Amino acid sequence: MGAGHSHPLYRESGSPVHRLPPEVKIAAMVAFTLAVVATPREALWAFGAYAVLVAVVAAAARVGPGWLLRRSLIELPFVLFAFALPFLGAGERVDVLGLRLSEDGLYGAWNILAKGTLGVLASLLLAATTTTRDLIVGLDRLRCPQILTQIATFMLRYLEVLVGEARRMRVARVSRGDDPRFVWQLRGFAAGVGALFLRAYERGERVYLAMLSRGYTGRMPVVWHGAGAATAGQWLAGAAVPVVAAVVAATALALT
Repeated sequence: MGAGHSHPLYRESGSPVHRLPPEVKIAAMVAFTLAVVATPREALWAFGAYAVLVAVVAAAARVGPGWLLRRSLIELPFVLFAFALPFLGAGERVDVLGLRLSEDGLYGAWNILAKGTLGVLASLLLAATTTTRDLIVGLDRLRCPQILTQIATFMLRYLEVLVGEARRMRVARVSRGDDPRFVWQLRGFAAGVGALFLRAYERGERVYLAMLSRGYTGRMPVVWHGAGAATAGQWLAGAAVPVVAAVVAATALALT
């Protein structure tokens, strides 16, 4: 697998965050997210502190706020659900701008909005500073189950092959007068999807047999090059944000 594999969210840069080993960034993101989730929803100040931490990391990674905000729109369905909770929630009612809203619903909406947004932003920062290849390397170094990393590796390697094959099949259909925009021609589209699945399954069997003939025993050999595992200094640098987040969460729990 070549080193050039990346994804649309990755932003090439030489920032300190980009240079951190992938396992450090993955562990830091997971620890930060756990601290955010463990924070009581009533501790409004704690979420402000988390937002400051995210902003500091984004600045260090040279990722602009506009880029983050545009891509965080993926959580819009959850935001819409959160805005409905104050109207649908039960319990004591409070007056807000002339509306009678559920107090528990307001806290529930804030809980979803704050924690969901912080989690999405942390994930976006990880994706913006780590290539897909490095993500797989980091998961493997963190002792993620081999079956998961192997599936991700082969998905990355053969995704472009499958996309190219699907594109050629579409061109073949269109050249024969097929137009999937019409409802009565969806049958041909569905047949093409089924054929693509069968071809992918057959290719997977051939690849697996070829791997067995070359001595595959259930674990892929290390094929990546470049920087080695994280040093103690890099782990300490990566632990700065989750440690601060853990202190904020512990303080919020103590004060609630």
